[in-house]
Amino acid sequence: MTTWMPQAPAPARVPAGASVEGDGIVIGAGPITIDAYIDFQCPFCKQFEEVAGPALDRLVAEGLTSDVYHPMCFLDRLSTDHFSSRASASSGCAADGGRFREYARALFANQPPEGGPGLTDEELIEIGRSVGLADPAFARCVLDRHYLDWSAYVTFVAGRRGVGATPTVTVDGVSVPANPRAIVAAVAAVAG
Repeated sequence: MTTWMPQAPAPARVPAGASVEGDGIVIGAGPITIDAYIDFQCPFCKQFEEVAGPALDRLVAEGLTSDVYHPMCFLDRLSTDHFSSRASASSGCAADGGRFREYARALFANQPPEGGPGLTDEELIEIGRSVGLADPAFARCVLDRHYLDWSAYVTFVAGRRGVGATPTVTVDGVSVPANPRAIVAAVAAVAG
């Protein structure tokens, strides 16, 4: 028996460095894939970045992993101005400028509280400048909300995969706790 499933709404464009599926930004080229589903409005994602970020960076630097970050807009409902969507879209602009990882860190470092307005587009642009995205193309990309449909696509695909909370982490498709010890152990187990 075949079950019909609607197709994901394909975005008009995807950022530089996008995964083959187009639903995340790939950092590194190692053989083991770590998928991290994040939301820039999520305080637990900020904590995940602070605690696990250095371990993820080390695994990439050692050539062990390809880390795929899926910036979702899961928490738009907790913002009065769709901050999750706008932050996700602006991270796509940062990927085009080759600074996704640095920009993501800076977004978490400047995370607004849930329940109110997020950062303005001008503040998103200033955060980009602080990590070396001074090209006017980055500012235009943010102001034009160039990757807003991509943000919705990332979230849609994550939902189809069963992701119902952020942060969610998988190592080669197997869910693991979102902490560095569990992630490093899972990578070691896959590496043999």
